[in-house]
Amino acid sequence: MPLVHVSLRAGKPEAYRQAILDSLYRAMREALRVPEDDQFITLTEHDATNFRYGNAFGITRSDDLAYIQITVFNTRPLEQKKAFFQRTAELLGESPGIRPEDVFVNIIESAKENWSVGHGLAQFA
Repeated sequence: MPLVHVSLRAGKPEAYRQAILDSLYRAMREALRVPEDDQFITLTEHDATNFRYGNAFGITRSDDLAYIQITVFNTRPLEQKKAFFQRTAELLGESPGIRPEDVFVNIIESAKENWSVGHGLAQFA
C-alpha cells in the first residue's frame, strides 16, 4: 500500500509525466510486490524559484531531477528496498528518459496501524 509523491520542475509534457507514473507503478509491482491496481501516486510541478537541488555526494544533477518520496508499511527488508531503488532508476531511464543521477528516492516507513485507506477505518490494524 505505498503512497508516492513525485516533485519535478515545471514544464514537462503530459506524456513525460505519465511515463513517470507508469514507471514508478511498474517498479513498485516488480520490486516491492505491490498488488495490481495499488496505485496511489501524486505528481507536483514546481517553478524554478521553488525547486532547489545541489550536487551533494558527488552527484551532478540537472533540472530533470525527480524527487520521489514513498511511504510504505515498515515490513520490507533492506534487499527489497535496494531493488526498488535500482529498478526505479532503470525504468525511469527507459521512460521518460531520466538520468540515474536525477532519480532521488526517499522511503518513509510507517506501521500498518497508522493507515486508513477509506471509510474512516484502520484496515490494517
